[in-house]
Amino acid sequence: MLGFCSGSVLCLFRRTAAARNIRVQPSLRQARSPFATGPRQDVGTIYELRTYDIKPAKTKEFLELVSKNINIRVAHSEMIGFWTVEFGSMNKAFHIWKYDNFAHRAAVRKVVLNDKEWQEKLPAIFALLNKQHMEIAYLVPWCELGIPPKQGVYELVTYQMKPGGPALWGKSFKAAIDAHISKSYGKLIGVFHTEYGLLNTVQVLWWFENPDSRAAGRHFAHEDARVVAAVRENVQFLESQQNMLLIPAPFSPLK
Repeated sequence: MLGFCSGSVLCLFRRTAAARNIRVQPSLRQARSPFATGPRQDVGTIYELRTYDIKPAKTKEFLELVSKNINIRVAHSEMIGFWTVEFGSMNKAFHIWKYDNFAHRAAVRKVVLNDKEWQEKLPAIFALLNKQHMEIAYLVPWCELGIPPKQGVYELVTYQMKPGGPALWGKSFKAAIDAHISKSYGKLIGVFHTEYGLLNTVQVLWWFENPDSRAAGRHFAHEDARVVAAVRENVQFLESQQNMLLIPAPFSPLK
């Protein structure tokens, strides 16, 4: 259906919590949290978007260390994807985690903090970072997580919209996304609306076969009258935008 990401992310890993005798109680995962606000509260599912600034010349070491130990962390909750930034910034890692609701995240965090094996690994990982940034977001109501057809690269586009929320700019924003999808200028993976962090922020994650196919799609889109009209309509609600080209890590579920 036009405007929707097709399919849903497959569970590309099996949780090893049972083998490690660590499980989140189902009652905790199903509990409601009073902290969620907005129209997505009833759906519950939230996404944690993390950006790490890596010390210069330490990206390779960081990836090797995370790759060696990430199985400990994913035993507790689902990682959607893990990438390093190729263009648009330098020395950054970006990753997305999925939770059933806020209570689920709180329960997982408690278990993670008490996982001695994981906590022993963190100092060496943190020593390679300059800072961390985290946002909590919902998928917009008209989108499900998409599945890339094969391994490729990703573009994360961050839109800072005018205050007012989707009631103000949601319709025109969706129309701009639909215009790109209609001619397959990119494979839409997800559209995330920030709940905690910089408000009125929308993060759009696209998949491309390679950087050149992304460049070609962008040039064609700029010559498409429907795309131009939709983007022009949406620009009136836009404060700023930026993008990054992401390369999936070898251990990333989304490749």
